Amino acid sequence: MSGQQHRSDPAILDRRTLRADHRRLADLLRPGMRVLDVGCGTGAITRDIAEAVGPGGSVVGIDRDPAHVERARAGAAAFLNLRFEAGDATSLVYDAEFDVVTAARTLQWIADAGRAVRQMARAIAPAGRLVVLDYNHALNAWDPAPPAEFAAFYARFLAWRAANGWDNEMADHVPALVAAAGLTDIRSDQADEISERDDPDFVQKTALWIEVIDNLGPTLCTAGVCDAASLDAARRSYDAWRASELVRQTLSMKAIVAAARPGIGGRRDDRG
Repeated sequence: MSGQQHRSDPAILDRRTLRADHRRLADLLRPGMRVLDVGCGTGAITRDIAEAVGPGGSVVGIDRDPAHVERARAGAAAFLNLRFEAGDATSLVYDAEFDVVTAARTLQWIADAGRAVRQMARAIAPAGRLVVLDYNHALNAWDPAPPAEFAAFYARFLAWRAANGWDNEMADHVPALVAAAGLTDIRSDQADEISERDDPDFVQKTALWIEVIDNLGPTLCTAGVCDAASLDAARRSYDAWRASELVRQTLSMKAIVAAARPGIGGRRDDRG
C-alpha cells in the first residue's frame, strides 16, 4: 500500500446534486437535523443538504483536499447553517454531535475504510443514522462490451486502485464495516447509476470516463500503470464507441443506512 491520496475532478463534483446523486440521504433528511458530510468535495451536495435541513438545522462538510474546501466555502457564503472544514475521515474529532453522518463515494478512496467508519459512527448522536453511498467498481458494466483499448485501461485503473489499498468492491463490504463499528438496523439497497442512450444526460454521464482518463492520466503514467500512447488509445476508442455503439452504462452502487445504538456516541477508544 503506497499511502497515495486521490484528488477528485472538481468539474465532476460540482455538477452533483442531492436528489440526483444521493437519493437515499435526500429521503431521510428533515428540517432541523444536524448533518455531517464526510468527503464533501466541492460542496455541491452539501449545499443541497443545508437547504433540506433549513435554518433550524446545521451542516458540516469535511474534506481532506484543501482546494476543494476553499472552493466549497466560496460557494456557500449565503448559507448561515453550513460550514466547511479541512480534515480526514480517519481522524474525525466529533463525539455524538450529528443526527445524520453521511459519506458518498468517499470510502472507495480510503485504505483504512474500517477506521473511517468507526470515526463516523462515533460522530453520530444516539439514535442517529449513518448513510453511506459507494461503488463496486468490479461490477461496473457496459452494453455492448467496450473496445479493447478502454477495457485494458479500466483493468489497469482497478489494479492501480488495489495497489493503493483502495477496495474496488467497497459497496459490498460497507455493511460488515458498519456492523463492526457497533451500528445496527443495517440496510443495504442497490443504487446503480444507469445511463441509457435515450436519457437526456447520456452524453454527460458517459463522459465520466473521458474525465477520469484526463484527470488521472498523469498520475497513472507516473505510477507506471499506463503510458501516454495507451491512454490516448483508450480515450479515442472509448469516445468514438460511446458516440456510436454504447447503449447502456451501469455503475454498480449501494446505499447503506444504519442506526446508532443509544449511547454509542462519544466513544473515545479509536483516536490513536
